[in-house]
Amino acid sequence: MEVQAPPPSKLTLFLRAFTLILTVLAAFAALTLPLALRPVALPLAVGEVAPRDLDAPRAIEYISDVRTEEARQNAALTVPSIYTPADPSVAREQIHHLRVTLQYITTVRADKYADATEQQSDLLALENITLNPEIIATILSSSDAQWETIQQESLSVLEQVMRNSIRQNDVASIQRNVPSRVSLALTETQANLVAALVRAFIVPNSFYSDDLTEASRNSAREAVEPIVQQYKAGERVVSGGQIITPANFEALEKLGLIQSKDEFPKTIGAGVLTLTLALFLWLYFNYRPSAHLRDLRSLVSAAILFLVFLVGARLALPNHLITPYFYPLPAFGLLIATLFGADTAFVLVFALSFLTTYGMTDSLELTSYYLLASLVSILVLGKARQAWSFLKAGLAVSLVGIAMLLAYWLPFTSADWIGIATLAAAAAFNGLSSASLTLLLQFFLAQILGIPTTLRLLEISRPDAPLLQYLLRTAPGTYQHSLQVANLAEQAAESIGADALLVRVGALFHDVGKAQNPLFFIENQVPGSINTHEDLAPEESAEIIIRHVNDGVTLGRKYRLPRRLIDFILEHHGTNITRYQYTQALKNAKGDHSKVDLEKFRYPGPAPRSRETALLMLADGTEAWARAERPQTEQELRSLVHKSIERVQQSGQINNTHLTLRDLALIKESFISTLRGTLHPRIKYPKEKAKLASSEVATRPAEKKND
Repeated sequence: MEVQAPPPSKLTLFLRAFTLILTVLAAFAALTLPLALRPVALPLAVGEVAPRDLDAPRAIEYISDVRTEEARQNAALTVPSIYTPADPSVAREQIHHLRVTLQYITTVRADKYADATEQQSDLLALENITLNPEIIATILSSSDAQWETIQQESLSVLEQVMRNSIRQNDVASIQRNVPSRVSLALTETQANLVAALVRAFIVPNSFYSDDLTEASRNSAREAVEPIVQQYKAGERVVSGGQIITPANFEALEKLGLIQSKDEFPKTIGAGVLTLTLALFLWLYFNYRPSAHLRDLRSLVSAAILFLVFLVGARLALPNHLITPYFYPLPAFGLLIATLFGADTAFVLVFALSFLTTYGMTDSLELTSYYLLASLVSILVLGKARQAWSFLKAGLAVSLVGIAMLLAYWLPFTSADWIGIATLAAAAAFNGLSSASLTLLLQFFLAQILGIPTTLRLLEISRPDAPLLQYLLRTAPGTYQHSLQVANLAEQAAESIGADALLVRVGALFHDVGKAQNPLFFIENQVPGSINTHEDLAPEESAEIIIRHVNDGVTLGRKYRLPRRLIDFILEHHGTNITRYQYTQALKNAKGDHSKVDLEKFRYPGPAPRSRETALLMLADGTEAWARAERPQTEQELRSLVHKSIERVQQSGQINNTHLTLRDLALIKESFISTLRGTLHPRIKYPKEKAKLASSEVATRPAEKKND
């Protein structure tokens, strides 16, 4: 059964809602930022006259759809019409028709019963050919041998002509050139007869192909690369009095100098997307509250980082081809993961990627590019315990970015290898810049916001850290106690999946306030010396002991400890009471509770609000009790640990944490395992050997002096 966290207070809910509303409004403003920042737009259209000189208010580079389409149309127009190859079936059919016609003429010539007038009438009745009187006369006057030669020559010439491709517009010229193909062995009259017979049967055998022509023109269109149009800041786009062309209109629209009629739908779309992602974030953090975003400072910090990256992207990316692949958006995910945890980074990066690329050209490719690169790099970053972790995350950004380019650009665009190599170089630079920017910003933000990043925790937990050195020199017993508690709590944190490094560092500093009055705490007193508390009233003694919490907070702030570590100082005693002094006060009052003010013996608290600070409370109490009782057997040790944890649990000090009963069982076993190694029995040396050893030590300096 899980110990449920208390419901958020009304103030906490108000702060969350207020921060979310402001962030949503700012995100919506960022999506419509180009409309808000542009100069006064004019209600112009293509074909109208520019009322004044229109110059580019900023440098811009974009793929011109209008100019690209014009270039593609021109490329398509240069492609000639494509005709099919010469169709042999047409030639065969025409030769067949000529042969039938020649057979008919031969039949007419051979008709012995028809006179010349009837024969002329029969020849004029031919459907496929129109013969003039001179040609008819030549046909009827030719001898059989001559006619046979004319037939053969006609068939031969027609076959030669029809072997070539003949288009509709070429028929007339080919018919005119037929006499040049007739054999010179024939007389002029016979050659004219052959030409007349052949001309009638010359028809087109190559026809216009709409499919082939369109395919060729499409290939020509696709071969044209997208045209990138550039304008420098202040460069003239359209002069006053000039007719606005489609290309001019496109440039003015990209520069925000044209009042678009479809701005309202764009605004509605931006609002819908923003509200949808805001609902997603609200539901996620409502059902899975983040321990890192529980206070206003963290909420505002995360919101500001979100908006800074979003606004920067909306200003820098639109209408650029290569810049989007340079923009270090993955740095946001790495930075949030370092400051507020990987879970928070995952959901915020998801929302930021969609908002950043909304309405841009190739938005799907850019969304995949940013989202996958960010998510993979967060996983590679891990706990970020070394600077090398950030470099590995940057390398992951580069590799995933290049992979996305190959996935989306290579199959679906006609970009050449130089263009893809340029974009790949941009992706590689993106990884390097994201890692560098994250490493730099997390250092400064951790200092400013007091966030315990992994690198910051490792830095301040070094033995030569100023505050630890101060504790070691002024209160060495407390320092040793803190080390033992740190070991105890760290092992338990690893067993339940808590932040082990945070617990360890918090344990190192939890009693640092004792360094202000070290001799008032027994671990810093010399054995056999007078206990200073014996001469003090219980209330005064309790006040001095309780003061080490506030003294620790003062020292922590002086040495700029992260706020999360200050929580360990404040919460490690919770709202418990100093039992020894309270018992003494009751004893002095002869057991009359009304004469003893309980609040004078109570620590200021608050009670632990996280698993990590709860672990410290359990470890601190268990270690102190074990040091006092010195259990000698396994059973005694188990009983001691069980009673220590049970006492804290029954006091209600860990009710505001997410520790489960299973967690408490694991913590118990971890404490027993660690204390078993710490409190193991030691062998007593024989007195004779001890004396001998001491005498040897005493005589060594004299021996050295004699040497």
